[in-house]
This record gives sequence, C-alpha cells and structure tokens, in this order.
Amino acid sequence: MELLSINVHLRELLVRCTLNHIFIESRIRNGHFRRREKNSSSGDVKKWKSDRVYIDKHGKWRIFDHKKMSRKRCGSLRGQGWKYGSGFVDGIFPVLSPVAHQILNFVRKEVDPNNVWAALDTLPVTHETWDDLINVAVQLRLNKQWDPIALICQWILYKSSFQTDVMCYNLLIDAYGQKSLYKKAEETYVDLLQARCIPTEDTYALLIKAYCACGLLAKAEAAFVDMRKYGLPPSAIVYNAYIDGLMKAGNPQRAIEIFQRLKNDGCQPSTDTYTLLINLHGKASQSYMALKLFNEMRSQKCRPDICTYTALVNAFAREGLCEKAEEIFEQMQEDKLEPDVYTYNALMEAYSRAGFPYGAAEIFSLMRHMGCEPDRASYNIMVDAYGRAGLHEDAQAVFNEMKRLGITPTMKSHMLLLCAYSRARNVDKCEEIVNQMSESGLEPDTFVLNSMMHLYGRLGQFEKMEEVLTAMEKGPYEADISTYNILINIYGRAGFFERMEGIFQSLPSKNLKPDVVTWTSRLGAYSRKKLYARCLEIFEEMIDAGCHPDGGTAKVLLSACSSEDQIEQVTTVIRTMHKGMEAALPA
Repeated sequence: MELLSINVHLRELLVRCTLNHIFIESRIRNGHFRRREKNSSSGDVKKWKSDRVYIDKHGKWRIFDHKKMSRKRCGSLRGQGWKYGSGFVDGIFPVLSPVAHQILNFVRKEVDPNNVWAALDTLPVTHETWDDLINVAVQLRLNKQWDPIALICQWILYKSSFQTDVMCYNLLIDAYGQKSLYKKAEETYVDLLQARCIPTEDTYALLIKAYCACGLLAKAEAAFVDMRKYGLPPSAIVYNAYIDGLMKAGNPQRAIEIFQRLKNDGCQPSTDTYTLLINLHGKASQSYMALKLFNEMRSQKCRPDICTYTALVNAFAREGLCEKAEEIFEQMQEDKLEPDVYTYNALMEAYSRAGFPYGAAEIFSLMRHMGCEPDRASYNIMVDAYGRAGLHEDAQAVFNEMKRLGITPTMKSHMLLLCAYSRARNVDKCEEIVNQMSESGLEPDTFVLNSMMHLYGRLGQFEKMEEVLTAMEKGPYEADISTYNILINIYGRAGFFERMEGIFQSLPSKNLKPDVVTWTSRLGAYSRKKLYARCLEIFEEMIDAGCHPDGGTAKVLLSACSSEDQIEQVTTVIRTMHKGMEAALPA
C-alpha cells in the first residue's frame, strides 16, 4: 500500500544513469509526498521531501537536500551552484544534459563572439536553460577554457533577459583573472556592485587572486578593505586564494607573511591552507618546514586530505628522501586514505631522485597491482629514474612502452630520454631524438638546444656547440642565461679564458644578468689553476653585483686555496657573509 501511495503521487520520473549512480528525479504535488509510519498510534503524517531521489552504487536509496537542489525558484543552480575551490555544490560535478552537450561543443569550436551570442539568443529563457549554461561554464572551467566561459557569462549578464546573479559575475572574474586581465576583472566587480548584487567571499577571493597574478599587491590589499566594508571578514577561502596567487606569481615570502597574518587575525587555517604552505616549502626544498607544518596541522585537529599527504611526499621526494616519503605514504594509508596516481608518482619521484630506479619500478608495479592506472607523468618519472642511473636502455624501453599503449610522448618525455642518452655521451642517439621530436611536430625549445650544446661541449666538439649557439641567436629560439652559463663553464674547463671572459662581458648587451651559476662557473675556471688572487677579485665583483654565493661557490673558492692561511681567510669571509645574510632575513 505504501508503494501504491507513492506511485499515485508521482507525476513523472526521469531516470538518469551515470557511471556510479542511477538518479530518479521526481516532481510531486506541493513539492513532497506523504508517507505514513506503521508504528504511529496518533495517525500523524510525516513528509518525505523528495526533490531528488536516487539509488547509489551500493543499491541503496538516497535523497539530496531539497534546499540545495530545488527548482522552485530561479533554477537549481542560481546563486549557489558553483563555489570557488570546489567546482559544484558539495563537490558534485556537473552532469550535462543533451542540450548542454550541444552548447559545450559549439562554444568550444566557435571563436566569434557575435556567432556565439546569436546562437545563445535562440535558447528559451527557462530554469533548465540557466542550469545548462552554468553546467557548461563549470565544465569549461574544469578544462581551463577561459574564453568560452567569458562569452557565456557576458551573454547572461549583459545580453540576455536572465536576472543577474553573483555566480555569473564570479565565473567571469575568475576567467579574466586566469588570463591576467585584471582591469576587466575589476570592471566586472564594479558591474556587480552597480547591479546591486551582494559580493560573496568567492568574489573577493577571485579578485585578489587576479591582482596577485599581475603582481598588484596594493590592489589585493585594497580588496581586503572592500570586503570588510561589506561585512565579510576575511575567511580561510580568501586567504587561501591570496596565498595561492602569491605562490603562482613567484612571491613565496609574501605568501608566508599572509599565512602568519591569517593566524594573527584569529582565522582558522583550513586543510587547503596547510596544503598550500606544505607545497610552498616543498618546492623550496625545505622538507623539514613542510613536516613542521604538517605536525602543526594535526595538533590543531585539522585533518589532512589526500592532497596534503601528496604535497608532503613530494616535499621529501624533491630532496631524494625516499624513506621519509615512504613513511608518510604509509601514514596516509593508516588514515584510511586511498593513494591516487599523484601520490604514487610522488613516491616514485623520491626513489628516482635518490638514485634507486628499481625502487621506483617497484612502486610503479604496486600502483598497477592496486588498480591505479599510471598516467603520462608516471612513465616520464620511470624514464627519468633509469636515465639518472645511467640505464639508458631501460629508459628507452619505458619510452617505447608508453607509445605502444597509445600515450603520446610530450616534449618533456623526449627531453628526459635525451638526458638519459646525454649522460651516456651518445651523440648519435641524442641527435636522433631531436629529429624525432621535429617529425612529431614538437619544435625543440631552448632547454633541448642547451642540452645538445652541453653534450657537444663535454665531448670537446666546440664547432657543433657554436653552431647550435649561432642557430639560437639567429633563429626563433631564445638563448637564456643558462645557455651562456654552459658556454662559460665549458670554455673555463677547457682553459679558454679569453673566450670565457668575452662571453661574460657580453651578457649586459644581451639584457642578461649573471646569476650565481654564472659567477661560480667563472670562479671555477681560475680555481682549477689555483689562481687564488684572481678568484678573490671575482668573488668581490660577485658580491658588489648583489649576487649571493651558495654552497657551490664556497666549495669552488676553497678549492682555489693552496695554503692554510688562504683556507682560513676564505672560511672567515664565508662565515661573516652567512651571519650577515641571517641578520638580513626577516624573523
């Protein structure tokens, strides 16, 4: 009888099948149907809200919260469908209708704004159309296709009869910010205010991120002031966007300062906040700081997720600390988190950088055994692991296997194989790989040509090395400071001091500034000849030029010493400088 009662009230059922779920969407009189409790003695009737009923992958009936998915007003996605940082309500990603698929395919191919807008003008102004457009915009965002997103949002906001909505403004600000068009993002924010829409924390997070991408920190700070004016205190979401933007803009020190401000403002760092900072220190080869943040995170009862663990594994991987990386990997599994391909890749990278290619191979096999399919990056790591260990034949075998499986090798794939054969000093094979790249439609870049120059130089084939340099200077390939560092190092090792000095002196005319590698390579040439006085002169020039020496510079300078007095003098200078740098660093 209960099932019969349900069927009487159901007006229509729309069944949708996806990979994991069967959705049953119902429209019912007054938005609900009634279900009587068998044990009810009072005859009370309870309502079962059923805006969306579905059967999950385990065969159990589930219900969505009708308040989040209701179609009663303005469409199910108006004002709350897309959230910055998550993608969709509660992390549910868009399921495109047939019409949405057609819109998606059209806007991906059509580049003329007028044609796109003319096509959109033909759509009916309904809740379903609204949802389809937002679903398409979110799908485009997942694929980082910013131009079509801008066209759709511009049409909705400025050309259609749809009511303006903060979500569309946010998507448009995001699209402009991703393309570093901060002025357009700023104009969109002003339009939002003039349309009397209330900005959300997502609005300010995206605006601040856009400013950071363009290096406009003063404007980013001004956005914080605006946010408070509208009664929105800075939250972890906004701080995370600020930190992420600073990291991508290459300003990690400022990102650390913003993290400290977050804590000083009494704002609780989220899992994403700690993950960002762990990534920051990992990329700076500061695994000890990454681990310190991880421990702080757990002490604050902030639960790490799969991304946090992967970031920490990566931090240890960059320094080749495979035992620590594996320890974190095991800890993640103890926390009942299933490793994904990114985590396995990070652990493989740790073994690769530590010089254990067979350890990386074991992780690769484990990943496949556990049902996690390796991606292109997995194969690239294995090519690199074998190449670093001098096992160029094994590297070639992995490269061939990748092609056999239909995974197209990228520029990086070819580069790693090239480096493997370069270590083996196999010129013919390296030249063959460069030719293969050209045949595959991959034009060799500066890094590839620098690698070939370095190989020719190490083998004493200076004519070929100079031919590559001439091609770079005359052709479409841009010679960078690394190009000239290779030449300075090669000529210095060969004792061609005049050529080395000539290249060094020519750098200002090429708008290139010597870096620590440049100065250290130049120092090394004289250090090998035990020309201690000349080394000190160059070292003083380096300091005067504002270039800070590193550990490699100190070793080269010490190797120029031929007496205890000289060693003591150099040690004193280095210690004095180290203390001076520590004093200059912010506390």
